[in-house]
Amino acid sequence: MSKPILCLDFDGVCHSYTSGWKGADIIADGPVDGLKEFLTEVCAVFDIHIFSSRSNQGGIMAMYDWFKEHTGSDIANCLTFPLDKPPAFVTIDDRAICFTGTWPSVEELQNFKPWNKR
Repeated sequence: MSKPILCLDFDGVCHSYTSGWKGADIIADGPVDGLKEFLTEVCAVFDIHIFSSRSNQGGIMAMYDWFKEHTGSDIANCLTFPLDKPPAFVTIDDRAICFTGTWPSVEELQNFKPWNKR
């Protein structure tokens, strides 16, 4: 039986992204606190897909290498790096608004800030 897909955004969720964008294959910063422990726990329950704007810009190998460096080979090898957004059971992304059936206002959209900018 296959596990449900947990889709994680890379920049701002896994990678701390404090230096900003440097290119699809340049990953300048370390992990967000608790990443390794989180992945260790969820690997047994979910099929983890790492999806990023880097994914279709030649950045998959850089992300894989980054995970090997910061979380170890065991965790890096249990990750999938799709080119397209997967049909996830749930997605964790720092630049998303959870849709509740009510459309956000333009003002809410314009005032959006990710967790690390609040």
